[in-house]
Amino acid sequence: MKSPCVYMLASRRNGTLYIGVTSDLIGRLWQHRHGHCAGFTMRYEVHRLVWFEGHDTMEQAITREKAMKRWMRRWKIELIEARNPEWTDLYPGLVRNSS
Repeated sequence: MKSPCVYMLASRRNGTLYIGVTSDLIGRLWQHRHGHCAGFTMRYEVHRLVWFEGHDTMEQAITREKAMKRWMRRWKIELIEARNPEWTDLYPGLVRNSS
């Protein structure tokens, strides 16, 4: 999946959240999961992909990411649960569908 997107990771349902932006979602998630992203996600074990959104350009994705980082936590949870009410880890499905 090589296209600009914004994504949210969670440590668990209603746990710690992380918002990021990338042009290679599968590759970036692999880095998070295998400890190649030192910092917040490694420290707080935030590896479960619970939401993502594609964009036409990286500029659009970055603008959306910056806006979402200013959101109240409740809004982020509502966004996740609108599409992924069980907080299922979406990463395995992405990897399976990319093959």
